[in-house]
Amino acid sequence: MNRTLIGIASLLTLATWASGGQPAPLNERPARPSPEWVTRGVMYQIQPRAFTPEGTLRAATARLPKVAELGFDIIYLCPVFVADDDPNIAGWSPRQKKSGMNNPRNPYRMKDYYHSDPEYGTDDDLKAFIAEAHKLGMRVLLDMVYLHCGPKAVFLAEHPNFVKRDAEGKAATAAWGFPALNLANPELREYLWKNMEYWIREFGADGFRCDVSDGIPLDFWETARERLEKMQPAVCMLAEGTRREDQLKAFDLDYGWGFTWDNAAGIRTQWEKMRDERPRGGARFIRFIDNHDIANDSYDNRVEKAWGTRRVNAALVALFTLDGVPMVYNGQEVADTARHSIFGRLPIDWAGGDTPTGQARQAFCKHLCALRRAERPLIHGDVVWLDNDQPDAILSFVRRESAEEIVCVLNLSERPTKVRLPVFQSAPWSPSPLLADGAKAETDDSGLLLNLEAFGYLVGKRQ
Repeated sequence: MNRTLIGIASLLTLATWASGGQPAPLNERPARPSPEWVTRGVMYQIQPRAFTPEGTLRAATARLPKVAELGFDIIYLCPVFVADDDPNIAGWSPRQKKSGMNNPRNPYRMKDYYHSDPEYGTDDDLKAFIAEAHKLGMRVLLDMVYLHCGPKAVFLAEHPNFVKRDAEGKAATAAWGFPALNLANPELREYLWKNMEYWIREFGADGFRCDVSDGIPLDFWETARERLEKMQPAVCMLAEGTRREDQLKAFDLDYGWGFTWDNAAGIRTQWEKMRDERPRGGARFIRFIDNHDIANDSYDNRVEKAWGTRRVNAALVALFTLDGVPMVYNGQEVADTARHSIFGRLPIDWAGGDTPTGQARQAFCKHLCALRRAERPLIHGDVVWLDNDQPDAILSFVRRESAEEIVCVLNLSERPTKVRLPVFQSAPWSPSPLLADGAKAETDDSGLLLNLEAFGYLVGKRQ
C-alpha cells in the first residue's frame, strides 16, 4: 500500500474514533510503511572489537565479502565514534568495571559524535567501509547513543547545558552513571539532528540503530525521521526499545525483547501480546538470540556453549521463519564460543569456521538467508498460529500470503516429541520440505503426525 493510501486510511480511522470523543486505540492505527530493503532484509551485527583480530574498520571492510556471500544484506555496526577516555573509574559503568578490561573507552560513552575513534581508524576508513558494503549490495546502520555522553564530551565546554544539571550545577547522570543529555534543550536537539544528517549526507549511511531509544522523547525521533527522509527517503530507523507508539511515525523496527526461545507456548503468548499492543498492519521487530549485550554479559558461557549447536539451529530457524527481520550476531555463523567484550578487544575465533561445526553453520546460515528471499510468505505473509497437542515444546505456525502457505513446526525441547496437527488432515505436505532436520512425518485418520527429535524442525509448503 502506498503512503497516500495509508495516510487516508489513518485519517479515516482517527475520524471514526474522534466522532466518539475518544482517541483511536493504538492497535487500530496503522504502522508506518517501511522501505522494501528493510522488510525483506537479513541483519548482521558487527561489534568491531570482536569482528576481527585487528579491531579496525579496514580489517572489517576486508571481511565484508564473507558476510555478503552468506546472504546478509543489512549491517548494523556498533558505535565507532570517539569514545570518552576519562580514566576516572568512578565514571565507568558497573558492567565496564566488572569486565576487568581496565579500558576507559566504552563505545557507548561518547566523546565526539562527529568523528571515528582512532582505535577503529579514520573518518575515511568509515567512508570506505560503507562504500564497500554498498558495492556488495548491503546497507549500513550506524549506532547512535543519544541518552548520555562522556564526561569529556567535546561540546561541553561551549555548551554546558547540553547535559542535565542538578541544583548545584553538577552534571546529572542517566543510566549507567553517564552524564544525561538534556533533550529539553532545542540547541542540543538541533545538534543531534544535524549529526544524523551528517552521516547520511557525507558518509552514505542508510539509517540508524538508536540506543536506549525509550529513554529519549518520541517526538525527538519523529522529527529526526521527517528530516532524514527529506535527504534519504529510504532511510531505516531501528529502535533499541519497546515503546508501543514507535512505529506510528518514527521507527521501522523495534527490538524483539521478551522472547526466551525455550518454551513454545511462551513464544506464542509473547508474540500475541506484542501484536495486540502495537499499531496494526505490520509493526516489525528484529528477531535475535545473541547480540553485543548478550555476548558481553555471558562472559565464557556464550549462547553457543550454553545451548549447544542443535538448539541454536532450531532457534535460528524460528528467527528466519517468523515475521520481522532476523538478526545474526557476528561469529554466530561459525558457532563462535569465544568470550566477547564491548569494553576491550576479544576477537571471534574465526578458525572455528574451518571445523565441521563451523562449516555446517555457515552453510546453514546461507541456506536460511536464501530460503527467506526465495519464499515470499516468509517476508510478507501473515503469521497464523497452529494449535498442537504439545504446546510447551512445539512451535507451529503458518506464514500465509494469498494462496501460498509455508508451514513451520519446531521442537524447542531437548526431548524427542510426537506432535499431532489435525488441521492438516486434508492438506498434506509437499513431497520435498524446504528445510528439515530430525523430523519424520506420517498421517492417519486424525491428521498429520510429526516425530521430532530434540530440537528437530520441519519447514515446508502446503499443497
